Amino acid sequence: MFINKTEEGRNNLCGEKIAMLRMELGISQRVLADRLQIAGLDINKNAVQRIEAGKRFVTDIELQVFSKVLEISADRLLEQE
Repeated sequence: MFINKTEEGRNNLCGEKIAMLRMELGISQRVLADRLQIAGLDINKNAVQRIEAGKRFVTDIELQVFSKVLEISADRLLEQE
C-alpha cells in the first residue's frame, strides 16, 4: 500500500512547525511568503496557508528554503513531537 499522508491525513510533516515558528516570529503568512520569495522561492500567501494547514505537499527544495528563512534545520522542521 502506498502511503503519502500522515495518520492525521496531512500532506506534509512540517506545516504545523512552520506555523508555530512563524507565529513565534510574529509575522503573517504574507510576510513569510515575501521572505521566501526574496530567498528565491516562487510561493505566495495562499501556498503558505495550505502548507501550514497540511493541505499541500512540500518539496525538498521548498523545505530547504523554509529552513533557511526560518533559521532552523530541515531535520528540525520534520521532527514529530
